[in-house]
This record gives sequence, structure tokens and C-alpha cells, in this order.
Amino acid sequence: MGSKKKQKVLAVESKEVDGNFTVSNFTYDRGRVRELAAHMILYHEYPFSMMEHVVFNKFMSANTPYWEKMSRALAKKECMRTYENEKAKLRTLLKHVNKVHITTDMWTSCQKLSYMVVTVHFIDADWHLQRRVLNFCNVPPPHTGLLIADALEKCFQTWGIENKISSITVDNASSNDVAIRILKEDFRLKRTLTVGGKLFHVRCCAHITNLLVQYGLGEIRDIVDCVRDGIKYLVASENRLKQFSEIAKQLQLPSKKLILDVPTRWNSTYLMLDAAIQFKEVFPRYGDRDRCFEWVPTVEEWGQVENVCQLLAIFNEVTNIVSGSDYPTANLFLSEVWRMKDILGKKSRDENEYMKSMVRKMSAKFDKYWGECNLLMSIAAVLDPRFKMVLIQFCFPLIYHMPDAAKNIDHVSQVLHELYDEYVHEYNSTLEAQREQDNARMNVSGSSSSVGTGRSMQSGQSLFKSFVRSVDTVQPSKSELDNYLEESIYICEEGSDASFNALDWWKTNSLKFRTLSKLARDILATPITTVSSESTFSAGGRVIDPHRASLSTETVQMLLCGSDWVRALYGLKRSSSNSLQITYMYSSRSRVELGLGSLTNRVRAELEFLLNVNEPSSSVNIGSSNKRAELGLDSSCERAEFAQPKLARTRLVYSPDYY
Repeated sequence: MGSKKKQKVLAVESKEVDGNFTVSNFTYDRGRVRELAAHMILYHEYPFSMMEHVVFNKFMSANTPYWEKMSRALAKKECMRTYENEKAKLRTLLKHVNKVHITTDMWTSCQKLSYMVVTVHFIDADWHLQRRVLNFCNVPPPHTGLLIADALEKCFQTWGIENKISSITVDNASSNDVAIRILKEDFRLKRTLTVGGKLFHVRCCAHITNLLVQYGLGEIRDIVDCVRDGIKYLVASENRLKQFSEIAKQLQLPSKKLILDVPTRWNSTYLMLDAAIQFKEVFPRYGDRDRCFEWVPTVEEWGQVENVCQLLAIFNEVTNIVSGSDYPTANLFLSEVWRMKDILGKKSRDENEYMKSMVRKMSAKFDKYWGECNLLMSIAAVLDPRFKMVLIQFCFPLIYHMPDAAKNIDHVSQVLHELYDEYVHEYNSTLEAQREQDNARMNVSGSSSSVGTGRSMQSGQSLFKSFVRSVDTVQPSKSELDNYLEESIYICEEGSDASFNALDWWKTNSLKFRTLSKLARDILATPITTVSSESTFSAGGRVIDPHRASLSTETVQMLLCGSDWVRALYGLKRSSSNSLQITYMYSSRSRVELGLGSLTNRVRAELEFLLNVNEPSSSVNIGSSNKRAELGLDSSCERAEFAQPKLARTRLVYSPDYY
């Protein structure tokens, strides 16, 4: 109270738009400063000990004399307070959501602890697609389907959404199938599933595509291994890279990057092959200089790589489209499935036997997972005003055989009308309950107003509302769904199809299709991949690194969930690079796949993924003496050229010890 009586400080704030500025009273709020410090730690994934850094505190003291140093314990306490506050806000937000969709996955950290991430997807009142990380909790082994189902059920009950689950998206692990079956039976007993749970289990489409392509790549495994081993050999020595770069410059090749793939990720293998094609003239010339270099594909093999890359380019583009998490993807996948089926059909008639064999294997996997009608992606496509039933009638004869195509078209139409009838029943029940509440309210108000007059009085507006509700109960001759399907499809302006947002269209037409828009809101929010959950593991690999592997599971959940919620609070997205980045989880499997072993090799594996052969070496910044020793550097250097050849062209910045 005493500080409020003191003389105020004037704060001058300039506006970047028009150059004007405003002058206002400024009061230093220590509570707000601590809150923002917690937001900074959570969003940027800083360690708690950053608040104790000497230069950081000097920087803050130079900004304001009111600054008070925060200890790491206080920083953790403020982060936990932010976590609890944002958790309460999210729980309140979920109370007003009709249906939610779940993605979940499992991950093992460098602590050798297993974590389960649960992400919720929904569309808010403003028709914006939202996603939040609900849990990042430790799930001890064995990871059976029953244990996974129990962990998910506990999460749903904690957040109060056990009666709002519309679908769950998981990968193709057998334990996930068991867990989904258990949850489906529980929800069916509660009668909370729509159309009997036919849309409940969603298989990750990106995972299926990965299995499909990996199965086909087995036909050219020898060529892929040849290119991969050649790149490994080149990046193992700075002198080899220098010679390779000189040859590329002599041939006046554009500045490209050699990419070393992760064998378990087909899209990285595609990018590796696509980049290597640009240097196909360099490989034999380098082989003439280095007799130990024996990984030189022949002209025929390079031709096979080019043909395969043309096929994989389609699958890579499809994967990028359906892997988004900031826009609806369920309505986009059917047209992409048809696209994949179409290219497989064309390549099956290729003159090359290796291509026919590869496509034959991929087609077998395609029919295994998408041979049966996928109701979710079909109904979502119908609810896209650009497609409706026209896309179904166009795609199904190309995806399925003719007798099955007509049967599947009728099945989609039947389930869609069944789903719509359920929403109509729910909408009418809500209107009836609201009407009873209004009548009870008017009776109470009428009784209070008739105390002095002896008779009930109702306003003209309330009588009109009662009349409108009574008229509204009369069902029209045609349903909203029939009217929607009979209207012509929405044709975007030229060049604007890529920016079209189905949610914006439904928001504009929500008054016209009051019930159908609610159905579209719930269906279009369904994620068809687990990318949003897997992206949390990337953050987990940064938070639970070897320097703070002793973090408790509760602190880990606070840091990762809090980071996601603070990002949503400020409307920020995850920072992304223009180049492809793959996060290694420091597992023994990844090291074996890349032929790596020690800590130095593990660091090297992360940094050799993108390697520009035409750029000079970069300097590195190494923090503590322990890290310098681990990387084989002189103990006296802080910025130096790397001695390890695979790190020679990659800039590495290490932070000081955490916690």
C-alpha cells in the first residue's frame, strides 16, 4: 500500500505501425514479472537454473532497478503455478465442447522410463481447430492393451471428458488395438458413441503409408544401401568431403545437400535418394580419385532410383498434406488415397520388372489397410462442400472393384444419414429441455409480477419466442442433409483452392444448417495421424536430455504440458526449420541402424543428417570442459573447429549444465 502512494513512473510506448507513441503510468508488478518468467521458461524449454545465471541477472538489473533475482526453486514454483492455472482454464474450455478427439502414443526417454502422451483435438465456439496436450505421464511396463486402456480412462476421467470422446487415433500396434477394443466396449455400455462406434477407432494414416512404402522399398534395398553407405563413407572424412565438393563445383552443380537418412523413416530415405541423384555424375569421378570408394551405382541403377523417386514423390506429398495439425485433414485424405491408388495402378503397367514387383507389394499393403471402406474419411469428404457425394461416386469405382464400389457408396450414405438422425434427435432433445426451462422461468416471473394484480403477465417478446419454438419442432419436408447434398458443390476461385478452409464455410452457413453444422464440427476435428502426439516426443527429447535425466515424472509432465498451453495462450506455433529435421531419441536401435556407438557418435548422428557439401566448416561453441572432453576437443578451447570429420561442417551450440 505504501508503494502505491509513491510517485509514478512514466512509460513511453511507441507504435511500429504509424510511428506514434503513448505515455502512461508504469507500475512494476513483481508477480506479473515472475509469471512471464515462467512463461518464458516453459515456452523456450529453458532450465530453471537460467534465472540464476550471472549475466542474465545483470541484463535484467540494467533494464530495471526493481528486478529481484529468482532462484531455481522459485522458478519451478512459478512454472507449477502457471501449469495449474492453465490446466484450470483448459478444463473450463472443455466443459463447453460437445465432442473431442484423442491421439495418443508411447515413448521411452533416455531415463529408460516410458511415457504416454494424450492430445485432445476439438473445434471451439469460433470454429477454430484446437489441440492441447492433456497428459504426458509415466506408464510403467508391461504395456499391454489393458494397461493402456486403464491409463487413457484415468486421463479422461481426470479431465471430465469420458462422455465426450468421439474417436481415438493410434498407430497399428497390437496393444493399441486391444486398448481401443476395451474402451469401445466401455463407451458402448455408456451409450456415448455415435453410430455404434463405427467411427471410434482411427488408424494413423501416416504410419500405414510408412509401412506401405517400406514394404515396397525392399525391392531396391541393395541400391538404397549402396547410396547410404557411400554417403556414410564421404561424411566420415573432411578430406573426402572436400574432394567431393571440388568435383561438384567443377561440374557447376547447384548447391545441394547430401542427406543421410534414418532407415525406419521412408520419407527421409526418399529425400536421401532425391538429393543423391543430383550428384550422380560426381560419384564415379570421386571413385576414380579414391580407390577405396566402392559405392558407385551404375547408370542403370541410377535410372531405377529416378523411377522410384517419381513414385515416392507422390507419397511424400500426400504425407505432408495429411500430417498437418493446424487445419482439418480428415476431409482431405480420400482424394489423396485415390491419388495413391491411381499412381500404383499406372506403375503396375510399367515396363520395368523391378517397378512392377515393387508396386505389387505396395498394392498388397494398400488393399490390406484400405481395401475395406473407411467410413471416417468418406463422411469427412462428404462434409467438405467442395466434394460432397460427388467425390465418393468418383473415387470409389477407382479404389474398389465395381461390385464393391456401389455397395460401399450405399454404405457411406446409410451411415451418414444414421449419424445425422442421431444429431437431430439430440438437437430436438436440447430444444425441448430449453423450452421447459423457459416455461418454468416465465411461470416464476409471472407469479412475481401478479402479486399486485392477481393475474399472470407475459411480455409480447416471450410469447413470440414460445411460438417460434413450437413452430420449430415441426420437421421440414426435406432434412438439412438432403438439402446440403442436393446443392451444387462449392467451386473455389482459381488459385484459392489450397487456402480453402472447410471450417470457415461451415461457420458462415451454420445458421442455414443448424444441425448439420454441429455434425460437421465434430467430424472435421478428427485427426487422421498421430503427428501431433509424436511432435511432443521431440520436445520431450529436448527437455529430458542427458543433463537433466533425473527430472521427476511430475516435473516432466508440468514442463511439456505447460509449454504446449503457454504456446496456445499466446497463439504461437512450434518453431520449425525450412529443412527436414529428425530427432533421435538416443536409443540403441537408432545407433545400430546408423552404425554408431559412443556419445561422440551419437552427437554426430544428430548433426550429420543435413550436410551441405559446398559450405566451409563452421565454428562451434562448447560450454563445459566435460562436454569438450566428450567431443574430443582441447580443454582450453571454447570456440574451435571440430576434429571429428562428421561434425566438420555443422555448427553446434551447447548450453551449460542444467539443474
